[in-house]
Formats: sequence, structure tokens, C-alpha cells
Amino acid sequence: MKFKLLAIFLFSSINFLFAQTKVSGHVFDENNEPVAYANIIFKNSSEGTITDENGTFYLESSETWNTLIVSFVGYETIEYPLDKKVNYNLKFVIKEAASALNEVVIVAGKQSKKAEENPAIAIMQKIWEHKRKNGLRQFNQYAYDRYEKVEFDLNTIDSALIQSNLFKGMEFIFKHVDTSNVTGKTYLPIFVNEEVAKVYGDNILKKEKVELKGNKNSGFSNNQSIIDFIKDLYSEYDVYDNYLK
Repeated sequence: MKFKLLAIFLFSSINFLFAQTKVSGHVFDENNEPVAYANIIFKNSSEGTITDENGTFYLESSETWNTLIVSFVGYETIEYPLDKKVNYNLKFVIKEAASALNEVVIVAGKQSKKAEENPAIAIMQKIWEHKRKNGLRQFNQYAYDRYEKVEFDLNTIDSALIQSNLFKGMEFIFKHVDTSNVTGKTYLPIFVNEEVAKVYGDNILKKEKVELKGNKNSGFSNNQSIIDFIKDLYSEYDVYDNYLK
């Protein structure tokens, strides 16, 4: 009896193992750039995953599936037949859909979604149309001069703030109060950091080097820690990137 139960258990385990479907691979666009967060799913199932930031994915199931679907918003969907139960190191190249530029519009708040009423949308549409022709990625190597300025201001200066204990003995700093031409409100610069650098990049090697030429800051005695903190607050964004965190 024990032998029969053991045989049944082993048989069931073997069936389970042979029924597994395993797939792994990479997803790229037509420019051989990895596609992050692409959808990978077994057709007619709810089992799926997404690619990581390097376009890599791994997916397995306890059932047998015959077709793998690779999809991403703005790109044509791929249906890949799975002839084997284990398919590793697959490579998919997805192509932009012809109508991709008109499918997704992102606006803030209750702004108009019509390009003729919202000039920002019209500008973004032009950027999307030429993203393969413009930007640093069209060059194998590049170099440019970069200037950055970060300023922290104390806004809305009034008599109550000036007379507060916080600035007791430092009332002289309010002689430098300025007024914004945009908002009409008063403000006082309390920290300014300026930086000039030379940036070198290689799109083939996917590496970038920043050579600092000069840095000037004022407003705090121990400002290096503040500079590091500020740099963590701000991130560089490339308007031609497909994925922005």
C-alpha cells in the first residue's frame, strides 16, 4: 500500500514538472534600446510579468501554454508560439505603432486634452515625432558644457517674520529682500549654488563622465552637505526617454 501511494506521488510530481512552462529573454525597440516595463503574459491566462529596467524578463507557470504575448503601450503586440515548454534567452524587437503618437495624452488637472487648445500638447507631439532624430542619442559620442544654478529662497517676507526670534540679531539680511516680477511676492535668497562642468558621453558604451570645472556656493557655513542633499532632490530628465521614474 505504501509503495502504491509513493508511486502515485512520484507520478503526480513528474507530471507537474513536465507541465511547467518557463520563458526568459529580453525586449528591445527598433534602436536596440532595452524596453523597460513591457508586458509579458501567457495568452488566454492571467499569468504574466513585466521587463525590468534592462528589458529582461523571466516567467514560469505550472501549466502548459502555447503562446507568449509581448506588448507595450504605443508598440505593436507580438504573439510568439512556444514550441517547447522551456524557452530561454528569447529576444523580441517591438516596433512603434503607426498611431502611437495620438493614443496617449498626459495632462495635469482639468486642462484641455485638445492640442489646439493646449499648446503644451502640441509641443510634446512635435517632440515625439522627432525623438529618433534629435537629442544626444543620435550621436555615438558627445560632449557639452553644463551650467547649473540652484537657489533656495525664503518667500513672503513680512514684518512678523522680520521681528520673529528666529532672525534676532540678523535683521540686516532683510536689506537684501527682493520682489518677484511674476508673483509680486517678496523673497530672500538664503542659499545659492552654481556649477560649471564639461560632460562627455558615449552612447555605444552607454557611459557618461562629468568633469567639474568650477563650483561656487554661498548662504551656509557647512554647505557641502547641503549641496549633496540638494543634488539628491533633483534628477536629470531626458525628454526623449520613453521611461521616466
